[in-house]
Amino acid sequence: MRDGWSASTREQEIETDMRREIDLTQDFDDDVYDSYELYGILNTKIVGCRFYDGRVTVGEYVTVRREPRNPYDSNAIRIDNIQAKQIGHIPRQVAAKLASLIDSRELFVEGAVTGPKGFYETPMALKLFGTTDTVAAAALKQRMQDLRLPVTDHIKAEAERKRKAKELEKRRKEAEKAAARMRKLGGLQVDENGDARYAGFATPGMGGETQTMEELLSNAQAFNPRDVQDVVNKFAAGEEVLAKMEMADQPPSMKTTLLPYQRQGLKWMLDHESPRLPTSGLADPVQLWKNNDGVFLNIATSFATKQPPVLASGGILADDMGLGKTIQIISLIMADPHRNRQPTLIVAPLSVMSNWSTQAATHVHKKLAPRVLIYHGSSKKEMTAKDFEEYDLVITTYQTMTLELFPYGTTKPVKVPSQKGLFSTTFRRIVLDEGHQIRNPKAKMSQAACAIMATSRWVLTGTPIVNTLKDLYSHVKFIRLTGGLSEFEIFNGTLIRPLKNGDPAASVLLQALMSTVCLRRMKDMKFIDLKLPEITSLKYPVTFLRHERERYDAFKSEAHGVLEQAKARKGDTTYSHLLEVLLRMRQTCNHWKMCGEDRVSNVLKLLEENKAVDVMDPANRRALQDLLQIRIDSQEDCPVCIDTMRDPVITACAHAFCTDCIEKVINEQHKCPMCRAELADNAALVQPSAGLGESDDAAQVVDIDVDTSSSKIEALVKILKASEKEPDTKTVVFSQWTSFLDIVEKQLEKHGLIFTRLDGKMPPSRRDAAIEALNSDPDCTIMLASLSVCSVGLNLVAANQVSYAISPANDSLSLTPV
Repeated sequence: MRDGWSASTREQEIETDMRREIDLTQDFDDDVYDSYELYGILNTKIVGCRFYDGRVTVGEYVTVRREPRNPYDSNAIRIDNIQAKQIGHIPRQVAAKLASLIDSRELFVEGAVTGPKGFYETPMALKLFGTTDTVAAAALKQRMQDLRLPVTDHIKAEAERKRKAKELEKRRKEAEKAAARMRKLGGLQVDENGDARYAGFATPGMGGETQTMEELLSNAQAFNPRDVQDVVNKFAAGEEVLAKMEMADQPPSMKTTLLPYQRQGLKWMLDHESPRLPTSGLADPVQLWKNNDGVFLNIATSFATKQPPVLASGGILADDMGLGKTIQIISLIMADPHRNRQPTLIVAPLSVMSNWSTQAATHVHKKLAPRVLIYHGSSKKEMTAKDFEEYDLVITTYQTMTLELFPYGTTKPVKVPSQKGLFSTTFRRIVLDEGHQIRNPKAKMSQAACAIMATSRWVLTGTPIVNTLKDLYSHVKFIRLTGGLSEFEIFNGTLIRPLKNGDPAASVLLQALMSTVCLRRMKDMKFIDLKLPEITSLKYPVTFLRHERERYDAFKSEAHGVLEQAKARKGDTTYSHLLEVLLRMRQTCNHWKMCGEDRVSNVLKLLEENKAVDVMDPANRRALQDLLQIRIDSQEDCPVCIDTMRDPVITACAHAFCTDCIEKVINEQHKCPMCRAELADNAALVQPSAGLGESDDAAQVVDIDVDTSSSKIEALVKILKASEKEPDTKTVVFSQWTSFLDIVEKQLEKHGLIFTRLDGKMPPSRRDAAIEALNSDPDCTIMLASLSVCSVGLNLVAANQVSYAISPANDSLSLTPV
């Protein structure tokens, strides 16, 4: 980015400058920031300012860059401003102390200017961040002290950690005593072997009466899963503000009448595609830019410029699922007076791609319907920029977009703009459906999305922050927000790290950022008024039986050991073993019999000795299926298309791919693209089993004994029997594993509970019959359902209660009446 942009050349300047700014081959390694803490603040200065024209203001964040190839000083450390223009260097004697520590990544350094820029030098402060690993931290602290570098903050943090460790140990001992008291006095019966059984659970040989749902849930804990998962709501605009937003007129070309909140969303998007800088210091900041008497100041990074900065066109539409993000974007396209000049590009997962063309045809008057191009698969042809102009709406997938920038067999991107394809033209707007798929800025998919040329840029997602604030950073980078936050080290220094440390100023800044780029409405907001029934979510605690606890603790200890190995040496084998152990821990929470022999570890040992294993060996085949399921459950991407694996398979060398992707590679080169192992034909590919540990005949793998239950199954049956007493109550029991559904099925039969079942092995006719049974049969009150089947396009309108029979290893079962 640079000064001197004029309104007349706005679009061209944005595209030219951003193409230069984005380094698609950059090794983006941001994960290390999570395990580093502040050691100290070094007050120093920037020297040589007279030789460089980079401007800077007091308080502005700057970037610290090593220059090992500097011809005058191999220790040189340069300082750049937000616009990547050099201000100067840090003094030689300071650089000599820091250079080796920065090069070895023992230290990460952030900088900010602390005084006005002088002709010769400028005062600045450097924040020095180092590891939190106990052993490495001790060595680093000693080395920094020898170099007379500040470590005051690290010493304070060490003392605080020791204090918290003592406090946690005290709480742990108190919790153990409380648990012992609960076993004696609570609602559990403890037999002579130390095994706990639930009082009041009516099973043969176990006294007590079946409780009512009201009695059963009196001990449950109320919670709202949205509060747990959706940290965005805390920083998004409040309901009162959202309710008062202006509405756009109903677009004449739209056949479907927009709801009031959808017209508000349309108005918000139209405004955000044509943003305007504040005209005076009294006006509210726009995209974090404030006008101070003709000087534009970014309130996040303190960067100031007299030249009007370029504003991002677009934003994040993060409405709750079901509020109509698709129809709002379609209305935006139809309400745009310039829509005939350039097409809109929709990038969507393959599973929902057809929904866009269907929705456009449904909601727009037929005579005015947009001209739609499905740019994917065999129907895709080599198109030029002029060819795209024939359409209003171009719909493609993340896979197609990524492969056009990074063709098969290449690691470097093609030159942008290209001669043909998606990167040959500038779109009116690009819309990322399920935009959280670009949350990893290192992924080729994210790089491709950022490289697409478009006047406006939109992210559609119900979960703009999936795991951490780094997810939000990817969206900020994609929409090209100016002012410095598109640089991760500055985003981290101004938002992520201060928020982790509880800095209230960072909370205010995040709220300002969210309100300027993100619109989020929830179903339960009063002005939305969808008249949906209230959701009640409860956690029903489950305590392990003794033998379950022993097995779980054994896996937990193994996981700690594998994790230590992973720290010592990186590799696919250790990673896969760790995932398997974690998965076994989760299975133990359901039923200990799901944890069979450790086939995965055995096959991994074979792979260490050989590049591939014999897939015709039944044991090897089942082990590869286990390993494939682990990769599926971990939501790994296909290494070829860099997208969620579709019809996943695993090779004899234990690498997982989409079926189509790896079959194409085999036909072309007969080698694994990951390790170059020989893959003669498709016979070297192994399909997934019905579930982890399952063969084609699952009953042979999981020995189902109706007399052998588990603490979670006992709790589940208890809830289902109580639900029978509630009128018009039907329950769906979800599980990730069909083998667990097999076990639950036997228990339901044992207790005379009438149910139906839905899983991936069933043909369409049986699936329809299962759904019909739940919807129409008054005696059928339970459905056992596989998550892999029910996660896409399924309407279970008869059920009003959901039980998640699979949960993380937290010793509890979640019950969600809806």
